Amino acid sequence: MAIALALATPAMAQPTGPADSAECEAEKTALERDMDLARAKGQMLRRRQLGEALATVQARCETLASAQSRAANIEQAEQRVRELREALGRAEAQLRKLKDAAP
Repeated sequence: MAIALALATPAMAQPTGPADSAECEAEKTALERDMDLARAKGQMLRRRQLGEALATVQARCETLASAQSRAANIEQAEQRVRELREALGRAEAQLRKLKDAAP
């Protein structure tokens, strides 16, 4: 059984990676639950391995959150630029009308 646990852990430590924050939370919760089970069964090596996997998941999820936050900031900036361009277009059209109406 110890061999099976030792062989299973490296695969868990390198998952494909959660795609969003909900998956991150689910993966962290599962690892924490497995750590509690390992501690209850006295499987300290397994618990340590799961702890290392949890640290990896937490780091990956923080990177994901940072990237999502950056993407959201970029989207907001792009939206603001679009709004300003529209306002500039309206102002230029108004200026043309004023120039055309001048004697």
